Amino acid sequence: MKIAYDPEADAVYITLKGEGVDHTVRVGPDLALDYGPDGELHGIEILSASHHLGLSGKQPEILLENLSPVAAR
Repeated sequence: MKIAYDPEADAVYITLKGEGVDHTVRVGPDLALDYGPDGELHGIEILSASHHLGLSGKQPEILLENLSPVAAR
């Protein structure tokens, strides 16, 4: 899993698995779910992220519970 924040677009993208998107389902004006060719959820896009997630600054901090961080690739 990978979580990326783009401060210029104020968007968060959470990659859950796999590569490539077969189709996207918009569930609101600021939320989209990306499904892969296997029909499973591959990613989540959140627009206006600072508003919805309470983010601040160019590189906001997050708390991981029961997850181990890895170095950025």
